[in-house]
Amino acid sequence: MTKRSSKSDDVSQIQAIDVHGHYGIYYQVRILPLKNTFMTGDAATVVDRARRSNTEWTIVSPLMALMPRFKADAVAGNEEAARVVPQTDGLLQWVVINPLQPKTYEQAEVMLRHPRCMGIKIHPEEHGYPVKEHGRAMFEFAQKHKAIVLTHSGEENSMPEDFIPFTNDFPGARLILAHLGCGWDGDPTHQVRAIQASKHGNVWVDTSSAQSILPKLIEWAVSEIGVERLLYGTDTPLYVAAMQRARIDHAEISAGEKRMILRENSLKLFGSLLPKK
Repeated sequence: MTKRSSKSDDVSQIQAIDVHGHYGIYYQVRILPLKNTFMTGDAATVVDRARRSNTEWTIVSPLMALMPRFKADAVAGNEEAARVVPQTDGLLQWVVINPLQPKTYEQAEVMLRHPRCMGIKIHPEEHGYPVKEHGRAMFEFAQKHKAIVLTHSGEENSMPEDFIPFTNDFPGARLILAHLGCGWDGDPTHQVRAIQASKHGNVWVDTSSAQSILPKLIEWAVSEIGVERLLYGTDTPLYVAAMQRARIDHAEISAGEKRMILRENSLKLFGSLLPKK
């Protein structure tokens, strides 16, 4: 039986590593303009919220590279992030690859060598392509560069199970499926089942989904795939970072398991890529 944390277990002092953040202007035409402003936050705002949630590093992709849906300029977004992230203590970068913008591959060739770049971000939903059609080229590229990939997952173009043939064929690529519990069909198990179908131990899931507030979801995932497969993510500034942090701090799992989700698993995955402070 999993050891449950007690009031004497103080995990609030653990400096977290947030693998899934953004910064910039959130823009979706299908929602109210006021709600877009709620989900917007510049780099300074993201860092301030992270510090108040005792988070050492937040790995971000610029919203400019992802939005508006189907019309984002990932090339310009990557250029902006290459300027903003090195100037902002506490931020690290995902370089965005959009296969519909081939120049993003050229950018990734260069930016993956930068000490503040942790890997590749892909977003089939915002960029508008099925991963089934473009995944092989992206994961072949990731394996060539021994790169970690973070992907949005859970909607029709990015179902978690659709990534697994590529991670199985390219074991040198490492994949983080975003948004534990997210499923456009209402099924919260997709990310966990995808990890169970992977063959090489090269797939993880982050906790950044709004679904993580469901009672027992995180606890269930730990029991199904092991705590080693979970990484802390917030999707800041879209969600309140402190809320996402509280969900892990108060999860019904042991203090050691919380430490692994908040920090230790990321230290192991990213290793020497993480800067020394």
